[in-house]
Amino acid sequence: MNNILKARSHIAFIIGLLLAAIIAISSDNAVQYAQSKTSGKNVLQITKNQTVLAQHDVLEAHDIQNAVIAWQYFERNYNAQTGLVNSVDGFPSTTLWDQSSYLLGLISALKLGVIDLEKFDERMSQVLQTLTKLPLFFDQLPNKVYDTRHLQMTTYNNTPSKTGIGWSALDVARIAVPLNILLYDYPQHSAAAGKILSNWSFERLVKDGVLIGARLHEETGLPEHVQEGRLGYEEYGARAIGLLGLDATVALKYDDYMRLETVEDQNIPIDSRDIALFGAPNYVVSEPYILMAIEFGLDHQAKELTHRIYKAQESRFRNTGQLTAVSEDNINQAPYFIYNTVFANGVAWNAVSESGEIFPNLRTISTKAAFGWDALFKTDYTKRLVDAVQKTQTKDRGWVSGVYENDDSLNDVATANTNGIILEIINYKANGPLISARFKKENKSD
Repeated sequence: MNNILKARSHIAFIIGLLLAAIIAISSDNAVQYAQSKTSGKNVLQITKNQTVLAQHDVLEAHDIQNAVIAWQYFERNYNAQTGLVNSVDGFPSTTLWDQSSYLLGLISALKLGVIDLEKFDERMSQVLQTLTKLPLFFDQLPNKVYDTRHLQMTTYNNTPSKTGIGWSALDVARIAVPLNILLYDYPQHSAAAGKILSNWSFERLVKDGVLIGARLHEETGLPEHVQEGRLGYEEYGARAIGLLGLDATVALKYDDYMRLETVEDQNIPIDSRDIALFGAPNYVVSEPYILMAIEFGLDHQAKELTHRIYKAQESRFRNTGQLTAVSEDNINQAPYFIYNTVFANGVAWNAVSESGEIFPNLRTISTKAAFGWDALFKTDYTKRLVDAVQKTQTKDRGWVSGVYENDDSLNDVATANTNGIILEIINYKANGPLISARFKKENKSD
C-alpha cells in the first residue's frame, strides 16, 4: 500500500507540473494582441470602504509554531548532494519558481528564528553554488524543470533532456526577488548571487516591455520565443524582473488588458485577452496578489485589485456559507493540478484544469491563500479561513495544500511552494514586505 501511495504522489507531481506549466502565448500576432487592449477604459476607481491592510505586529507563539511546521517540508525534501529541494514531497524534480519559494522561505525562516545563522549560511551557500552550475537552455537561461539530484535538465516527467524544453519568464523573474535581498542584506552571499546574475542572460526575459519565455518549436526543435503572463502574475513578474533594472514597464500595467466582471456583487478585474485568440486561459486566483503584498508591498492600484479579489471570496461566504480561499494547487487525484478561481473561462468559482475541463467537485480551500488573506487583512472572515486549514498541518511534511469544499477532506499534497509562501507570509506579519523591510525605521518619530 505504501508503494502505491508513493507512486500516486509521483504521478500527481508529474502530471501536475505538466498542467501547471506557466501560461504562455505566442507574440507573433501583433494585430490580435492589440485588438484585446482596453485602452485604459477600465481604470479602477478606488473603493470607498476598501478593506484595510492589517498592521504588522509581534508574532504570537502559534505563528512561530506554524512556521516551524512549514520548515519541516524543507528538512524532509532537501537534497544534500545539490542543496536543491523537491517541488513536491518525495519526488526529485523541481522548477526555478519552487527553488525561489525555497530561497524566500529560507530567508524568512532565519528572520523568524526557526533556523540559526549557521544553518542558513550552509544551506544558502550550497544552493547558490548549485544554481551557478545549472546547465542552461541553449546556454541562456535555466530550463523549466530539473532533477534535484543530478542537476539534469528534464522534461515534465523527469526524463533527461539534453537541450531542455524552454524557460519560463515568470519562474526566472521570481528568483530576482531572493537574489536582490541577498545582494543588499547578506554580504556573505552577495558574490554568489552576483555570479548567478552574470551567468544567466536575464535580458532575454523582456522585449518591448513585455515578459518573454521560450519553448522548443514543434517542427524545427529550435527555441521559439513567447509572451508570458496574464493579469496578476504578469504584473508580479514585471515587478520582480524590474529589480534587475530591466524594462518591463508594459507588463507592469494593470489596465491595458483589463476588463471588469461582476462576481458576488463585486467588480473584479479580468484579463481581456481571449483564450480563443491566444490559446492561454485567464485564471483569477489569489496567489499573485498575496505575493505582491508580502514581497513588494502594494501600490494604490494593486491594493484596489487585491481588495476586490479578496472581497469576492468573503462575499461568497456571506452569500452561501461556503468558506472560500481560492488559488492554484497540486491536488491528490486526477487531474492532479487545479486552478481554483474567482473567475475563469466565463464562469465564476470555476475549478478548471489546464486543458479547460471543469471539476466542480474539486474546489478547495487553499492553505496558502487562507494564511495569506489573514496576514493581509486580519478580519473575522480570514480568522475562520485559518481555523479551517489548521487540519492541513502534518508532523513532518509541512502544510499540505488544502481542504476540499465538497466533503471537508484533505488535499494532502505537500509542496515547496505552499510551505515557502507560508514562511514568507508569517514573516510579513511581523516585518512587512521582504523587499521593502530594509527601509523600515524602528521607533521613528513623527
